[in-house]
Amino acid sequence: MALINEFRKQGDFLFKNRSYFPLLIIVVAIIVDAYIYYYHLSNPYGPTENYYQFIAVVLCLFGLFIRIFTVGFSPDGTSGRNTKEGQVASVLNTTGAYSMLRHPLYLGNFFMWFGVAFWVKDFWFITAFIFLYTLYYERIMYAEEAFLIQKFNNQYTAWSSKTPAIIPSFKNYQRPQHPFSFLKVLKKEKNGLFAIFLLFWIFDEVQVMSYEHRLVFVKDLWFWLCLVTGMVYIILKILKKKGLLSTNKPATNLEN
Repeated sequence: MALINEFRKQGDFLFKNRSYFPLLIIVVAIIVDAYIYYYHLSNPYGPTENYYQFIAVVLCLFGLFIRIFTVGFSPDGTSGRNTKEGQVASVLNTTGAYSMLRHPLYLGNFFMWFGVAFWVKDFWFITAFIFLYTLYYERIMYAEEAFLIQKFNNQYTAWSSKTPAIIPSFKNYQRPQHPFSFLKVLKKEKNGLFAIFLLFWIFDEVQVMSYEHRLVFVKDLWFWLCLVTGMVYIILKILKKKGLLSTNKPATNLEN
C-alpha cells in the first residue's frame, strides 16, 4: 500500500478511536507518579509542589480556554464527535480560531494533556508524551485534511495554504462568522473542567498514598474542586438529556 494511503488509513483508524489515547496517558502517568513517590524521589509535601501544581493547572486551563474559544464560535453539529459514521463536514470554518491555525482543538488538547504530564514532573515521561502526541495526532490531521481536500477541493487548498497547521499565526486572525454560543460550550465542553480536577485529585491521592505507603483519603483543595465541578457536570448532563442545551447550526471542521 502506498504511504499516502497507509497514512490516511492509520489516521482514520486513530480518529475513530482517539478517545482511548487519553486513557493510555493517564494509566502510564499514574504508574510513573506512583513509582516516583513510592521510592521518595519526590516529596508531596515539599516546598516546590505547589508551584508545579499551579503551572500544571494553568496549562490545562489554557488548553480548555482554546477549546472553549474554538467551539463557542463554531457552527453546531461538529462532526468530530461522530466516530461511528467517520468524518463528516457540511461547511468549512475559516474564521475565529480557524483563521489562525487549522487544528485549534488539537492544540487545546495538547495543552490540557501537557498539564497532566507536567504534574508528574518526570522529564522522560514529558518528553515521551510530546513525541507520542505529535506522532498520534499527525496521522489524524493527515486523514482529516485528505478528507477535506477531497470534499472542498480549491476552497480548502486556498485556506490551508495561508493557515498553519498547529502553530497559530495571529496576523491572520479574522473575527468569527458566528456569534459565541455559551450553550454549545456547556454542551460540548461540560466534562473538561471536571476531568481536569478529577485527574489532579487522583494524582494527589496517588502521590500521598505512594509516599506514605498506606491508604490515605485526601480532602484538600483538589478534592473540593473535583466535587464542585463534578456536581456541575451532572447538572449539565441532565440538562443536555432534557434537550435544554440544544443549538441549531450546520456542521463544520472535524476535530474533537
